[in-house]
Amino acid sequence: MAHRDHPVADYEAALSPDAQFIDVREPSEVSVGTLPGAINIPLGQLPGRAAELDQTRRVVLLCRSGGRSTKAAEFLTNLGFTDVVNLDGGMLGVAPQS
Repeated sequence: MAHRDHPVADYEAALSPDAQFIDVREPSEVSVGTLPGAINIPLGQLPGRAAELDQTRRVVLLCRSGGRSTKAAEFLTNLGFTDVVNLDGGMLGVAPQS
C-alpha cells in the first residue's frame, strides 16, 4: 500500500487524535520553526528509529518542501506501515503567521 499526499496548508485535517506527527528535517532546521505537535526524527535517523513508531497508528510526515518526507513515507510504507501521510509542500507551503 502506498502513502498518500495531503496539502500542508490543511495539515490539521490529516492529524487524527492518535497520529504520530514527525518532522524529518535536521534539528537546525526544526529549531527555526515547525508545526505544533511535530516530533523531530531526521530522515537520516529514521531507519534506526522506525521502531519508535507504532505501525498501527497514522504517521504524518513533514519536511521543508515535501521531498524528504516523501522519501520517509516510502520507507515507512515499505516497512509495513499502512496509514502514512506526506504533507505536500512542506514548511514552504505553510502560510506565514501574522
